[in-house]
Amino acid sequence: MRIFAASNQRPMSKKNTGSKNKQKKEEKAVVAEAISKSEEFLAKYKKHLIYTAAGIIIFFGLWFGYMKLIREPRREEALAQLFPAEQYFRVDSFYLALNGDGNVLGFKDIIDEYKALPGQAVYFYAGICELQLENYLQAIDYLKKYRSRDEIIQARAYCNIADAYTGLDDLDNAISWYLKAARYKDNAYAAGYYKKAAILMEEKGNYQGAMEMYRTIKDKYPQTIEGFDIDKYISRLEMLMRK
Repeated sequence: MRIFAASNQRPMSKKNTGSKNKQKKEEKAVVAEAISKSEEFLAKYKKHLIYTAAGIIIFFGLWFGYMKLIREPRREEALAQLFPAEQYFRVDSFYLALNGDGNVLGFKDIIDEYKALPGQAVYFYAGICELQLENYLQAIDYLKKYRSRDEIIQARAYCNIADAYTGLDDLDNAISWYLKAARYKDNAYAAGYYKKAAILMEEKGNYQGAMEMYRTIKDKYPQTIEGFDIDKYISRLEMLMRK
């Protein structure tokens, strides 16, 4: 004799079945409505969408064509022009590096012709050449346009701007740019920039500010060239401040 265990499942009530069917119908209605609205939108704005898509394709096509057919070849041309000027720069022929020799372009001509297409370094080169030739305003103009991710070179550019302001006897601006160079990401040459700022502060009679710069070098950069003999600058200034 077989004994069957009583089932715990109960037949689904008509009420529950009806509720689920109703829910499914509502979901289908929502989907159908969404599809209908999408079709209406596409029918209404079909031309606009086609024009927009075509515009995007044309834009990227023109951009790609410009980059490949115009910009890149022109950049290669600019880099080829830059090489002779760099060679003059390396042997300290700053006038020829800046202005060319009649056969090749100098940095000034390259900037006029190509802007920064061969790279931001062209502004740095031109600025240094102008500084060496004592054309301080032109040097400042070029160096302020220079931008670099290299913190050492960027800080050097700030220092060179300060050097140009010093050449113009504009000590306030010179001090400001020396401090900007010194404080730029705490670079390795900061001690030298602080020292230059301090010397100008002394020249202006700002002994307290100069002392602060010297002590910064002593505390933060004792192992630098400036740090090795900074005590004599501090001692000398302390004597001046006692008078």
